[in-house]
Amino acid sequence: MKKLNIVLAAALITLASGCSKTSGVGGTAGDATPETQKVNAQFAKDLKLDDPQDFEDAKRGFIAKPSGKILAPDGSVLKDFDAYNFLDGKAADTVNPSLWRHAQLNANYGLFKVTDGVYQLRGFDIANMTIIEGKTGWILVDPLTAPETSSAALAFARQHLGNKPVSAVVLTHAHADHFGGVLGVVTPKEVAERKIPIVAPIGFLEEATSENIMVGTAMARRSLYQFGRDLPRNAKGNVDTGLGKDVAYGSIGIIPPNLLIEKPTQPTTLDGVNFVFYNVPGAECPAEMTFSIPDLKLYDGAENMSQQMHNLLPVRGAKVRDALRWSNYMDEALEQTKGAEIYIASHNWPVWGNASIQKLITLHRDVYKYTHDQTVRLINAGNTPREIADLVKLPKSLSESFGVRGYYGDLRHNVKAVYQFYLGAYDGNPANLDALPPQESAKRYLALIGGSDKAVAAAQTAYDTGEYRWAAELLNQAVFGDPKNTAAKELLAKTYEQMGYMAEAATWRNSYLTAAQELRNGPPTKGVSKASLMQMLLQTPIERFLEAMAAGLNGPDAEGKNLKINLVLTDLKESYVLWIENSVLHFKRGKPADDANATLTLTKDIFVKMIAGTAGVKDTLLSDDLKIGGSKIDLVRFFGLIEKAPGTFAIVTK
Repeated sequence: MKKLNIVLAAALITLASGCSKTSGVGGTAGDATPETQKVNAQFAKDLKLDDPQDFEDAKRGFIAKPSGKILAPDGSVLKDFDAYNFLDGKAADTVNPSLWRHAQLNANYGLFKVTDGVYQLRGFDIANMTIIEGKTGWILVDPLTAPETSSAALAFARQHLGNKPVSAVVLTHAHADHFGGVLGVVTPKEVAERKIPIVAPIGFLEEATSENIMVGTAMARRSLYQFGRDLPRNAKGNVDTGLGKDVAYGSIGIIPPNLLIEKPTQPTTLDGVNFVFYNVPGAECPAEMTFSIPDLKLYDGAENMSQQMHNLLPVRGAKVRDALRWSNYMDEALEQTKGAEIYIASHNWPVWGNASIQKLITLHRDVYKYTHDQTVRLINAGNTPREIADLVKLPKSLSESFGVRGYYGDLRHNVKAVYQFYLGAYDGNPANLDALPPQESAKRYLALIGGSDKAVAAAQTAYDTGEYRWAAELLNQAVFGDPKNTAAKELLAKTYEQMGYMAEAATWRNSYLTAAQELRNGPPTKGVSKASLMQMLLQTPIERFLEAMAAGLNGPDAEGKNLKINLVLTDLKESYVLWIENSVLHFKRGKPADDANATLTLTKDIFVKMIAGTAGVKDTLLSDDLKIGGSKIDLVRFFGLIEKAPGTFAIVTK
């Protein structure tokens, strides 16, 4: 029983967990208003939506299309290949016609021949998996998000291309949708026994395992907005993500690379195929690389460039990306692709012909450079982020090109990212140095105007005239200041709906529509499962978990408490001393302290499972690999100060 208490206490360190579902106001998705229809009609008028070239490229080389569903071990659906069939035909009134076109293009999924010896699997996940024929087997590039989808994709390819073994794996960058499915195509045992190269850019493992640890709970929660996980697949819900169709929320694994690309330019031969790898860190991803295969006149731009404007700061959150550095990499890519006739990427569809490749890269280079330079110009003229977002418009030479339109990133959000990159989130106005929290501010605004009902009435007028941004601002105050006002919640849901129906960026549409859904139904009861991340977490350095523990310490509750714990990891032959001092959790690697209150001895595997909240009786009570020395009460007190992160916290309500 004492050991059980320890386990329960340690479980408080869970990186993401559920919470009680708050009630919503009910209701269902509505139709597009006349005002929304007008906006969407103008989009259709201003753009050459019937240009066939992208559709020809997206279908080129088609071999076969899968059907049915890909299921997770628990029976949940990870991929339904029929879910987006509704995209056939003319754009619905409830979808921006430019986004509808892009969603149709991404709906061309299946197995495609890019050129002799090069194939792509598209639509099995949000990303593409590329297959390159080597002398002895298949070289796989970016094996998707989850092993369930990557194994299904590889099996489908083998049906049509031949049952060759995997001879190498290339991981272009450290985002999970490009490495998380690796265990579905190879196992660590296979890699070791057959000496399979696992190729990745320098810094890959550190970035891949650390990005979502510190603020992983918040990022995972916000990703549900960005990718529209819980939205229905229909014309009033999820139509796309910009980068591809939906994300496979399955298990995520990782295999440490055994061949690092360390130089800016590094020729490498894999299974008889001559590659030239180019390191491009600090643009789209802190650890990323592109590559060319000169013999095939092929260039793979990874995620630095695909068929839309990318984001400098995802709406899910991340470290701000460097627009100027990104643009410079595009300039380098122009040189690297002078002899290329085929361009492929980690998302969307390829481009053929050197002139078309050079044009697309030039457009991407100039979009990021223009965004950077014009934002900086306006910063130095004294403009704030919100002002700049309304001032910066792309010139026609850029905005009329579908390949750089904001289907995933959005110009208005990107300029704010540039501002944040240089000056931080503070806009320079002292009124915002110590502004009231949203709820307190909202209560005072409502009192000033005579209550939430008046705010709703004013918002209704704004809604009726298509002033949705103003309606949303008013109603946000009403919902935060008066959470019981169901009329405010319902009208705000309707407002977000119309904003989503007009949005060209899939990420914005998904965010607006998810917000509407949660106003009506409450937050989800289930977040992103840490059990699904276990294989990746086991490869994460212990220091990252200890840093996350420190960031989870409840400082006020820890005031006046001085506790010291030894953590001994028997399988790693490592030990750490953890102590609380001045309401701060510190740790240091070294021999156990003689004056520690308690000593926890266990394996890394058990420790990680305890942190992730997945440790069971077999892992703990029945395990000979977990021992406790010293004061068990103090150990419980210590772990009891580490807060459990609520992975389903409310966003649009409080």
